[in-house]
Amino acid sequence: QVQLVESGGGSVQAGESLRLSCATSGYTYKSGYMAWFRQGQGKEREGVAAISNGGSGTYYADSVKGRFTISQDNAKNIYLQMSNMGPEDTAMYYCAAQGAPVPQMSTLSKWRYKYWGQGTQVTVSS
Repeated sequence: QVQLVESGGGSVQAGESLRLSCATSGYTYKSGYMAWFRQGQGKEREGVAAISNGGSGTYYADSVKGRFTISQDNAKNIYLQMSNMGPEDTAMYYCAAQGAPVPQMSTLSKWRYKYWGQGTQVTVSS
């Protein structure tokens, strides 16, 4: 059984940094991607950053490029380092993992991902 558990959320001031972690268990899929998504109140869930399993490729939403960094360790845990945060980054952040080949679909599309964590709340105040 695959489990993804996010941690590291919290409340910060604008301009500060935060690091999210996603601990995986039972996840053995060697190909594909893992990703971070977020969903603000009343908004659609959006892809923030994705990383290929093995870490050779990373992808970012335009809104976070240059501020957020996704990484993965050998145990397939993933991390999201968030810097220079602003109120627009306030959201529930979710970790996601691909479970099967999904050709020709954006790495930041929620439909690519089979496994999801429960989320961790991030609040940025101005």
